[in-house]
Amino acid sequence: MPIITLTSDWGLKDHYLGAVKGAILSRMPEATIVDISHEIPSFDSEQAAFVVRNAWSNFPSGTVHILGINTEESVKFPHTAVEYEGHFFIGTDNGIFSLLFDKPPSKIFEINLPQDSDYFTFSTRDRFVKVAVHLAKGGKIEELGNPRKKVLEKMLFHPVIDSNMIKGHVMYIDSYENVITNITEQMFKETGKGRKFAIIFRTYQIKKISKSYSDVPQAEILALFDSNRYLEIAMNQGNAAGLLGLNCKDMVRVEFY
Repeated sequence: MPIITLTSDWGLKDHYLGAVKGAILSRMPEATIVDISHEIPSFDSEQAAFVVRNAWSNFPSGTVHILGINTEESVKFPHTAVEYEGHFFIGTDNGIFSLLFDKPPSKIFEINLPQDSDYFTFSTRDRFVKVAVHLAKGGKIEELGNPRKKVLEKMLFHPVIDSNMIKGHVMYIDSYENVITNITEQMFKETGKGRKFAIIFRTYQIKKISKSYSDVPQAEILALFDSNRYLEIAMNQGNAAGLLGLNCKDMVRVEFY
């Protein structure tokens, strides 16, 4: 059963999502369409990449992923299809692909297929759907256009690590207002080497890693490593980001002693 996933910043109020799903089903009635998220902040490729990065590998090989964020094409930012570990990704190469993977994609092709309309404000429906159905039906990625050597690289701030400290930042806040940092469990263990520590942000400190939210009393702050192994700051049955005043890009550091 062919699977096509959708990620966008459209929300659910407007017609955009329904139009894209209808366009897919018109071309491929047997397709299974899976929504990853449509609540990405407008034009925020970094947030979109974080969401898709933590979702795509759960799908079977051969899945086609449409990235409906910042889809306007230009000479600098072409419409592109890539293949990575048996999955296909379709979007505008504005740096989003470089944020999705740990290694370069195995195949990269600039899309040359014509759009289905003469208007260029809805590329996801008018071009990406055609590409997605082609791939979902077993069509070759090489048939979509010209090969490219690499995708556009977008640099994000990585944690700064020394022998006694990791300086990271908030990279995502989920719908529960859990605060997810760019500090990984591997970084924490390799730098800490079993030492005592303090996780410091704003005027707060946490000196323990919990295993679950319920390890602390209701409304108490905690830190844990989430299912994707990122350091997360949360509040048991509370809204950590809002109550702690944390926003994306805010600094979080871990001091070891």
